Amino acid sequence: MRKHFLLLVFMLAVSLTATAQSRGTKIGYIDMEYILQNVPDYIEAKNQLEQKAQKWKQEVEIKQIDIAKLKESLKTERVLLTRELIEEREEEIAFQENALLEYQQKRFGPTGDLMTQKAVLAQPVQDQVFTAVQDIAEAKKYDFVFNKTSDLTMLFSAKRYDISDQVIRVLNRASRRNQLKGKELKEQEKKEALEDMVDDNPALQERQAKIDAKKAAREKLVADRKAAQEEKKRLAEEKRNAAKQGKTATSTTPPNKEEGKASTTSTTEKANSEVQDDQNDTDSTAATEDPKKKSAEARAQILADRKKAQEEKKAKALADRQAKIEAAKKAREDKAKEKENKN
Repeated sequence: MRKHFLLLVFMLAVSLTATAQSRGTKIGYIDMEYILQNVPDYIEAKNQLEQKAQKWKQEVEIKQIDIAKLKESLKTERVLLTRELIEEREEEIAFQENALLEYQQKRFGPTGDLMTQKAVLAQPVQDQVFTAVQDIAEAKKYDFVFNKTSDLTMLFSAKRYDISDQVIRVLNRASRRNQLKGKELKEQEKKEALEDMVDDNPALQERQAKIDAKKAAREKLVADRKAAQEEKKRLAEEKRNAAKQGKTATSTTPPNKEEGKASTTSTTEKANSEVQDDQNDTDSTAATEDPKKKSAEARAQILADRKKAQEEKKAKALADRQAKIEAAKKAREDKAKEKENKN
C-alpha cells in the first residue's frame, strides 16, 4: 500500500513538473532537517533534551549494573542457599528486569518521553516554518513548495529551487525585529529588502557571494595582523620582565666579607644606578610603544573607512542594478500592453 502511495505521489510530482514547464508554474522545495539545524531556539531546546536523554541512559546503566550484581551474588551463594531462598532471589531479579524493561519503554519507546518531547519540541518550529513558507510563496509567486525530507521521494532537486535559506532568514528576522527599535529597525528592513532582491536575481546572488568571500578574507587578514601585534607586544613584555628580574637578582646578591665598607658603598651606588636605568628603560619603552599604538589605530581606522566605502559602493551598485531591472521590466510590460491594445 505504501509503495502504491509513493508511486502516486511521484507521478503527481512528475505531472506537476510537466505542467510547470508548459505553463510557467513556479516550484520550490525546503529541507526541514536543514532548517531545524539552523534555528537557534530549536538547537538549544534539543541540547537540553539530549542532556535529559543522557541522564536517562545513565539511570538504565545503573539498574543494569545492580541486576548484574544480584545475578552474580546468586551464582556465588547458590550452593549455600535453600530452595526457598533461591526462588526468592530469582523472583527479585525477574522483578528488577521487568521494571528496567518498563523504564526503557517509558523513556525510549515509540511512545516514550524522548519521542514525545521531540515531537513537542519540533512542532512550534514546524508551525513557524509553514507560516514562513506560505509568506514566501505568496510574495515570490510560488505555485508549489515541497518538503524534501517528507515521504515524497525527490530523485533530483536543483539547488536553485531550494528556498530553505530564505525560510531560515524569515525565522531569524522575526527574532531580530523584536530586539530592534526606530532607526535600527528601518536599517534592518532595508537590509532584508536587499537580501530579497538578491534572492530573485541569480546574477546578484553570485556577485553577493563573491563580495562576502572578499569581506571574510579582509576580516581574517585584519584579525591575523591584530593577533601578530598582540603576540609581538606580549613577547616584548616578557623580555622586559625577564630583564628586570635579572637585575633584581643581581642587586640582591650578598657582598663578600673581604670587601668591607667599599663593597657596601659600591652596592648602594649600583642599586641607585639600576633604578635610574629602569626609569630610562620605562621611558624609552613608553616612547617606542606610543607611536606603534598610534600607527595600529591609524591602520585600523583606514581599514574601517575602506570597508565602509566599499559597502556604500556595493549598496549603490545593487540599487542601480535593481532600478535598471525594474525599468526594463516596466518597459516590457508597457510594450506588452501596447501590443494587446493593438490586437
